[in-house]
Amino acid sequence: MSDSFKNLDYSRLKTYSLKERTSKVDCKDFSTPWTKGGRFSNFLDTLPSILAGDDLRYVINAISLAAKNKKQVCFAMGGHVIKTGMSPIIIDLMKKNIFTLISMNGSGIIHDLEIAMTGRTSEDVAQSLGSGSFGMAKETSAFINQAIKDSKKQSIGLGRSVGNMILKENLEFQYLSLTASGAALDIPVTVHVAIGTDIIHMHPDFDAAACGAASLYDFKWFASNMTTLEKGVFINAGSAVIMPEVFLKAISLVRNLGHRLDDFTTVNLDFIRHYRPMTNVVNRPTLGKGKGFSIVGHHEILIPIIAAGVIESL
Repeated sequence: MSDSFKNLDYSRLKTYSLKERTSKVDCKDFSTPWTKGGRFSNFLDTLPSILAGDDLRYVINAISLAAKNKKQVCFAMGGHVIKTGMSPIIIDLMKKNIFTLISMNGSGIIHDLEIAMTGRTSEDVAQSLGSGSFGMAKETSAFINQAIKDSKKQSIGLGRSVGNMILKENLEFQYLSLTASGAALDIPVTVHVAIGTDIIHMHPDFDAAACGAASLYDFKWFASNMTTLEKGVFINAGSAVIMPEVFLKAISLVRNLGHRLDDFTTVNLDFIRHYRPMTNVVNRPTLGKGKGFSIVGHHEILIPIIAAGVIESL
């Protein structure tokens, strides 16, 4: 080993007092142990005022404040949110006038309908793909494709059409349906479809033109609701591409038309961070006065905690 490196005089090293240093972590922000028999609101207070602990409380407070002031609270989602059993939580927040708009991608109405129809959903894709039977459930396709045709006849959006049909057919588990609840409560449920991504698109009775028209109707309905997002909250749960893209376009549209949209909160909930939700939901739209948050975790844990926190706050 060469000894040609430059000798350093470590005795000249400059130091300072730890007590004078600026530190990013302070023990006053630490969590506190749980006390048996405490209330849920006490549990939230025990969370550390650090990173996601602080973010979670901010999000709960933002939703609560928006609800108290009758501002827009939009819950956008991928179909996985339904598959993790979150429909009763979301419907409860709709009934309590906390969620004012529900939006989903095309898979959302498939899982929503199957739950309403049979109380079960989520096909075993690995098991059925090899035989070519994946996505071939006749009841699912027939029902939704009829709802698409009805939306064309009635000049309504796809979410409202599916919800109306579930109520009309008096399906056994309709009380667990987001679209049916939206129709019954007169709360918008918009559906944003990418042609070729959903199982119903494979069936011969699928009307792509009618589906596109119904989805465009829902986009316009969605954008109309974004005009009143100021001081409100937009939540994206489990949609990695579709809903972040829809949200970004709607924000640009309403600002272009002269609507004030500067100060609002956005939240992305998912078990991993994706590029589009981070850029199109959390970061870009909130530049200025707004605030964006990404809270990583499972829907089946995060959504009930946030919902409980909001209910306790109200």
